Amino acid sequence: MSAGSHFKNPAWHRRNFFQLLAAAFVLGHGFCGNVRAQSPSPRVVDADTMNRKLLMGYQGWFACPDDGSPPNRWIHWFRRNNPVATNATVDFWPDISELETDELFTTRMTLPDGTAAKVYSAFTRKTVLRHFQWMQENQLDGVFLQRFVSELSDPRIFSLRNQVTANVQAGAEKYGRVFAIMYDISGQPTNTLVSALTNDWSFLVNTLHVTASPRYLRHHGKPVVAIWGFGFAGRRDTPQQAQTAINFFKSTGCTVIGGVPADWRTLKNDAQTDAAWAAVFRSFDIISPWSVGRYADDAGADNFARQVIAPDLAAATAAGCGYMPVIFPGFSWHNSNGGPLNQIPRRGGKFYWRQAFNAVNTGCTMIYGAMFDEMDEGTAMFKLAPTAAQLPAQGTFVPLDADGIKLPSDWYLRLADAAGKMLRGEIPVQNAPPIAP
Repeated sequence: MSAGSHFKNPAWHRRNFFQLLAAAFVLGHGFCGNVRAQSPSPRVVDADTMNRKLLMGYQGWFACPDDGSPPNRWIHWFRRNNPVATNATVDFWPDISELETDELFTTRMTLPDGTAAKVYSAFTRKTVLRHFQWMQENQLDGVFLQRFVSELSDPRIFSLRNQVTANVQAGAEKYGRVFAIMYDISGQPTNTLVSALTNDWSFLVNTLHVTASPRYLRHHGKPVVAIWGFGFAGRRDTPQQAQTAINFFKSTGCTVIGGVPADWRTLKNDAQTDAAWAAVFRSFDIISPWSVGRYADDAGADNFARQVIAPDLAAATAAGCGYMPVIFPGFSWHNSNGGPLNQIPRRGGKFYWRQAFNAVNTGCTMIYGAMFDEMDEGTAMFKLAPTAAQLPAQGTFVPLDADGIKLPSDWYLRLADAAGKMLRGEIPVQNAPPIAP
């Protein structure tokens, strides 16, 4: 993802320093019967490989009026810039109990006890740092920061996204996690798609210097960049455009990940059918098919593992590509898209764990977790409102106990911690969660 050699960059020496720290922490750190047990000093994540990592998507798209950001409005919380229940776009609600006054923004809704319902902004550095502290506390590896290409032509949103990028970099550096950029090309006109990608990457590298960070993720010695969205059915992007973009990033010395359709291998269903896409998909360094919503229960997840993940892994390996399947805790987008509330139940984490088990048991060595903070589609893994008492009294939302299981707000962070340990071989591969609420 970077133009120029990092071997002549002081950041390379700083990264080696972090590697030495990581090695020191890993020594003596093993499974001692309790997957929540942590070494006295938290593990510093190795930033030089994707192997044995569970990396989550970080939307970072929430903003509020008076948060200091140029848009100065509600973004991804509410429609029509009016923070009332009928305009809400999220199905889950964040646990804000640890956030301080300067991190909170008041809506026009109230909690059951009559106090104002409040939310956060990713423009606020303190809050993003707190998210990375949660990652460190739960031994999570880090994130792919989502960067939506279609938004970048708006100077106000561009400024907001750049500040969120700086916040994520600061969080990764402070708490020993890793981060990388994942471009989402949804909604970007095809006639400017390639230039928008290449120009923005040059800006990130040469102006924001993201790849100079010792915490920027690398693989096979190269900075990692992901592009999500090429080749999906219904889009007008062409194989030629995708190949041009892939070739650009490779020419600048990047490891390039493709967020591709679940049916990339067969060119059916959610994939475009042009046969030229077969070679394009296989030109990515790492293939990561999107599976959110492709199944809804354990039987569906098992079937997907047999019929999709296993042959996908074999096809990617045969093409010389890495393979990173996607797992998710559940799904709900009632407020943003009108779908059923709690459409794919989480079942207290059992659905998530079954997917993690299937991925590891199939032989995958890296996993993408959707998502750290995605409350619009109900896949968020960070601290969430555990019961209706922490939800706005107005509107319709999903508490963590929606499926009849009492859970702490950090349950899915803890579960991801255990899944990461299973992926790294620190605990046995097992088809049931090894921890209890």
